[in-house]
Amino acid sequence: MKHKIHYNNSDSYIEIAKKIEGYIKDNTIIICIGTDKCIGDCLGPLVGTLLVESNFPLPVFGTLESPIHALNIKEKLNSIYKFHPNSTIIGIDACLSEEDSIGEIHIRDYPVHPGKGVGKILPEVGNYSIIGVVDSSDNSLFFTSRSIRLYLIMEMAKIISKALMYSYNLSQKK
Repeated sequence: MKHKIHYNNSDSYIEIAKKIEGYIKDNTIIICIGTDKCIGDCLGPLVGTLLVESNFPLPVFGTLESPIHALNIKEKLNSIYKFHPNSTIIGIDACLSEEDSIGEIHIRDYPVHPGKGVGKILPEVGNYSIIGVVDSSDNSLFFTSRSIRLYLIMEMAKIISKALMYSYNLSQKK
């Protein structure tokens, strides 16, 4: 199952929150993938940072200060799984897709596959995933493209973090 919502749709965060509400449980953790060294790949760490700064009550891993990226993902995931062995995990990452999909946020009931769009083989993350389409996979420079605007990444990060917070609040009312 995959749901697509454009970040600038009115009330997109509410739509996203309602789609992920069933994924949020008391044992849920959020793992945000990416690096702040590349605008196109900083969506995950921005979401993680916004959640931490908003005092999101569930564990969040992968922030601007302490990112989870290709070079440390195996080590970080081993540590997270050790301390949270039975957790429900929502993986968050940026991705590449078709030109007309840029700006879409996809909510999926399967893991995220970090690095897949740039030909890397890395461990999958999560029981569920939220990905933001930040550029076209036709772009030969991938995430280093100078056409990716930080504004787009920041706005998508705000929507995703706001949706997670709203979804958590909805889950607590049940």
